[in-house]
Amino acid sequence: MLEVRWSRVARAVALGTLALGFSVGLSATAAWLIARASQMPPVLQLSVATVGVRAFGTGRGVLRYLERLASHDVALRGMAALRANLYDALARGPVTRVVALRRGDLLARVGADVDAVGDVVVRALIPAGVAACVGLGSVVLVGAFLPAAGLTLLGCLLLTGVLAPWLASRAAASVERQGAAARAEVTGRSLELLEEGQQLRVGGRLDDRLAALRAADARLTRSTDDGARISGTSAAIDAGAQTLAVLCSLLLGIPAVAAGTLAPVELAVVVLTPLAVFEATSTLPAAAVQLRRSREAARRLVALLPDDDAAVPRPAPRRPADGLLELAAVDAGWDDRTVVAGVDLTLRAGSVVALAGPSGVGKTTLLLTTAGLVPPRAGSVRVGEGGALFVAEDGHVFGTTVLENLRVARPDVTEDDARGALAAVGLDDWLGALPGGLDAMLGPDGADVSGGERRRLLVARALLSPARVLLVDEPAEHLDAATADALVATLAGHAQATGRAVVVASHRLTPLAVADEVLLLGVAPGAGAGARTAGVVARGPHAHLLRHDAGYAWAAAQEHAETSPSPG
Repeated sequence: MLEVRWSRVARAVALGTLALGFSVGLSATAAWLIARASQMPPVLQLSVATVGVRAFGTGRGVLRYLERLASHDVALRGMAALRANLYDALARGPVTRVVALRRGDLLARVGADVDAVGDVVVRALIPAGVAACVGLGSVVLVGAFLPAAGLTLLGCLLLTGVLAPWLASRAAASVERQGAAARAEVTGRSLELLEEGQQLRVGGRLDDRLAALRAADARLTRSTDDGARISGTSAAIDAGAQTLAVLCSLLLGIPAVAAGTLAPVELAVVVLTPLAVFEATSTLPAAAVQLRRSREAARRLVALLPDDDAAVPRPAPRRPADGLLELAAVDAGWDDRTVVAGVDLTLRAGSVVALAGPSGVGKTTLLLTTAGLVPPRAGSVRVGEGGALFVAEDGHVFGTTVLENLRVARPDVTEDDARGALAAVGLDDWLGALPGGLDAMLGPDGADVSGGERRRLLVARALLSPARVLLVDEPAEHLDAATADALVATLAGHAQATGRAVVVASHRLTPLAVADEVLLLGVAPGAGAGARTAGVVARGPHAHLLRHDAGYAWAAAQEHAETSPSPG
């Protein structure tokens, strides 16, 4: 997932081994120097050891810094590659798995979970490699003086380097799974409160949401406490193994000195060296927990992606036989449910088609399927050169300038282009009132713009895009009747003037007179009250439907009555 180059990992392990090796060398050399100095030899006999202590002390810090640079280079490159690949797969693959997630959960996955996967390099793989190299080298060093002490050191290192990580990994299995879920819930509920706090307060649901956030935070705290107990147990094992290694070295070394097989100065090296060696293995329990945490994070990321690489759609664009877009007997839906069935449609240059019908009938689902964001359950969707752009009702507004928000559609948008698009959707006065005009900063996700301004800003962005087909979902939402009708007319005029095609999903019928054809979605008569699958129940120009479809005519009359001024 991280596209790790193992040569970079090897370099980081080598630098880490040298850094920790210098630490062990410093302890061994210092032990020899102190023991030898106590015998008051000529000063020249101590000069090499003195220089060695200085070299090891200085080199340890420098090498540790270089190791940190190398290891973080691997991790950050890996996280950048993972995020790019993740976004690419999400953009090209079906969105059915993504839309089922709460926004905060998705944010936690592409944020904290990617970081957790990247941490496996710095906090698990490289420490394990360094511990193996330094531990083996230290065993050889101590064994050169006293083989029995070397074997004892090896056993203690295995105790703290294998047993403690294994126990930590076993104990962390459920802790990390619960912790990852709790972190995602805390993120999701916090984001909901930040973005929708006022609406929740008005609806009387704020206290319930706050209570749910506190409960999720309590679960996260319990998970963190459980992890701390695991760390404490591992630290106790490490301290016990280190103490055992020192005691065994003394018990084995003193008889060896008495027997004359080990010099008194060498005894100091054999006893004190293990104090530095266990620095290598002390990080392994945490590395095992990190490996478990990274594996859980990777599992959550994989759940966002198709089951296999072949499932990500990568075919060459299919060209419609006639026009910019063709739907042939398309069934649209989610998972195992078909929402809209049997839709046929052909869009040519300059065409304007409207989707009408009650809320929840499947207009948005059909647009998502037409855009290729959701695979059709049956039939075929063919898009011509230039592609199709889906303009979502709640599309994202970035926390940057107005101009940069419009450049999301096309990077080379000029200031004149931007002003023209904003004027076309009726936002020229809004732009003139902003301090800084096009350079005015917008809040995160358009928090400081109204719902109607957001809708028109998103439509302006779509007008600037290079896509030949625009699929616009509810452009009239949050707008007064006159402004909403003008916006639909703008889209129709743009399509006719530029040779593009536009499909508009609208709950308002009055502005649909500008459409070449209106597809009225609904459940076919006689299907029964429990029917869940909709279809095209009527189609034709707006005027035709007013004359021949009683339900359509009644709904249009109701709109007209609601928006017409009263006689008084």
